[in-house]
Amino acid sequence: MPVSQPLRVAVVGAGAFGRNHLRVYRELEQAGEPVVLAAVVDRDAAVAGEAAAKFGVPGFATVEACLAAVGPVDAGSICVPTVHHASSAEPLLAAGVDLLIEKPLAASLADADRILEMSRKYGRIVQAGHLERFNPAVTAARQHLRQPMFFESHRLSVFTPRSLDVDVVLDLMIHDLDIVLSLVASPVREVRAVGLPVLSNKVDIANVRLEFENGCVANFTASRVSTERVRKLRFFQPHQYLSLDFARQDLLMIDVTAAAGMDPAQLAALAERVSQHPSAGLSLKKISVEQGEPLRLEIASFLGAVRTRATPLVSGEDGRAALALALQINQAIATHAERTGL
Repeated sequence: MPVSQPLRVAVVGAGAFGRNHLRVYRELEQAGEPVVLAAVVDRDAAVAGEAAAKFGVPGFATVEACLAAVGPVDAGSICVPTVHHASSAEPLLAAGVDLLIEKPLAASLADADRILEMSRKYGRIVQAGHLERFNPAVTAARQHLRQPMFFESHRLSVFTPRSLDVDVVLDLMIHDLDIVLSLVASPVREVRAVGLPVLSNKVDIANVRLEFENGCVANFTASRVSTERVRKLRFFQPHQYLSLDFARQDLLMIDVTAAAGMDPAQLAALAERVSQHPSAGLSLKKISVEQGEPLRLEIASFLGAVRTRATPLVSGEDGRAALALALQINQAIATHAERTGL
């Protein structure tokens, strides 16, 4: 498609996530990007009507009605509840529409495989909506990645009625699972997990330990019943420690520069000095991070992949891998609950 020809896009689902997608597409359109917001779909007529009026586009109750009325659509965002991802994606893929599907990619591996099979059958792009991959702090951290061997992730949120169709692993932790999978690039060897329902009938807080085939270990804590909001990831590699704050888009790097090349006796002496003076032998550096809205960066990247037919930064296969690991964790949580009588 010529760059001068705008991409026509539709958003399916006009809840909290969908409204943000609608906003970003409209902002890109108003900024002169070659994209036109063409329609919104939501099974709730009142929600669809409200979004249609706000963004000045036609609203529909079904994907089929939208396609019949507005004509060809080039791309779209799927922002409906997870259980409806596959059924919403299928008619769009069959109609030749490239899709950005909010995380998790689907409610089950069978549904995820249906989506990916359809995308291959019709030659369509599917990007999984793991927007934290586009967080500028994550982008900056990748440039300093060498041999990460330990990750510590905390993603805590206050309770809201949003996304209660899935548990905290599929709701919150899956962001960090996806990022760590992309950074480690090694198969998972062992999963240990515990989780509890607190305010809903699904697991609301969970702790997970993963060990990868290459020896890397990752600990994850996710809660949607916290009294504070925390979104942090720390990882360690030889002589270096990096601390990433998703919300602040900050990245701090700590180098143990004096330790490089030391023999055991010298390392022991350095450890003694550091224990007495914590800053001894340490180099603290705040890495420059160019601030930006992850969702806007995600959608811009998606539209770029649609135009160039390139594999998206977060492919459908990446989304399936994160989903598979999340479901494996949920099985480990269920096994632990049964063993302990919870």
